[in-house]
Amino acid sequence: MKLFFSADQLHHRPQQYVRLGKIGPALENPNRMETLAQALASLGLERQAPQDHGREPILTIHDAGYLDFLERIWSLWRDLPEAGPEVLPNVHPYRGAGADLIRRDPCRNLGAIGLVGHYVGDLSCAMGEGTYRSAYASAQSAISGAKAILEGERRALALCRPPGHHCYRDRANGFCFLNNAAIAAQRLRSRFSKVAILDFDTHHGDGTQAIFYARGDVLVASCHTDPTDYYPFFAGFADERGHGEGIGANLNVPLAFGADDSTYLAAVESLAQAVRAFGAEALVVSAGWDAHRDDPLSRLKVSSDAFPRLGEVIAKLDLPTLIVQEGGYSLAAIAEAAPSFITAFLSGHR
Repeated sequence: MKLFFSADQLHHRPQQYVRLGKIGPALENPNRMETLAQALASLGLERQAPQDHGREPILTIHDAGYLDFLERIWSLWRDLPEAGPEVLPNVHPYRGAGADLIRRDPCRNLGAIGLVGHYVGDLSCAMGEGTYRSAYASAQSAISGAKAILEGERRALALCRPPGHHCYRDRANGFCFLNNAAIAAQRLRSRFSKVAILDFDTHHGDGTQAIFYARGDVLVASCHTDPTDYYPFFAGFADERGHGEGIGANLNVPLAFGADDSTYLAAVESLAQAVRAFGAEALVVSAGWDAHRDDPLSRLKVSSDAFPRLGEVIAKLDLPTLIVQEGGYSLAAIAEAAPSFITAFLSGHR
């Protein structure tokens, strides 16, 4: 199996993360990828640097104004008098997308503060000099993985970092700046008439849901911690089934705090059943290891034993599959969960 990763993805080095009214060190940091790469090294994967496919594949998902913002905001920010060491928002517009979750009014701001308020949704997306470079490279890893599938590979892995599934068409959220899984799924649509995204990260992929919410050609199926009192708080409920042509192509399975291995696995199996019923011809897996009970953000009781079983469930779908890295913030947990998942997934394809 080919593994796509670029060292450019390590240049995003956030220093701040605001949670529960406290400023602390960033959980989403380069150590995650270094740990993952080392943990996967013994599996014999064919590691490749992604090709640069340019902005065009990204712009099939993201607004051009947003992409321009990511590229130039650091230079605008550092020229502000008394600006802090990283880009963070302190204002937000009282406007959102419509019922289809996609379109917002264009941003009319010219200054850095207004632009950041419009395009950044929370205080977990601190941006520095290397952020755009890393986000762009992360997207290129996903695009290269999708290209491998289009060229006949049955499976591929994109070690995307920064992650992507909280990122909307025109807004960064939850450590995410470009929606890697969505970009890859759209790329796969050039060949496959129906594509499914299966997301087992402990957080709901609200950005991915919003991007495809009014479309019937891409199934977004997610199990995650109940957002009633958990990030992303405002999306991920079971009654969110899609809009217009997308009705029925969105499935959320919220899990109560404390859900264990059996509950988590049953939820993923229900997602797999939805993928089959949808008639998907290709699959993108948004793989997060943060449901693990040792993850600092987890509210579930999922053990390391669950992850190889997840790999078996997904392998049984027997679809051309791109695995896209999302969350996971305990280095010890991801060093166990990711290799065991990949090993079981590959064994199921033999």
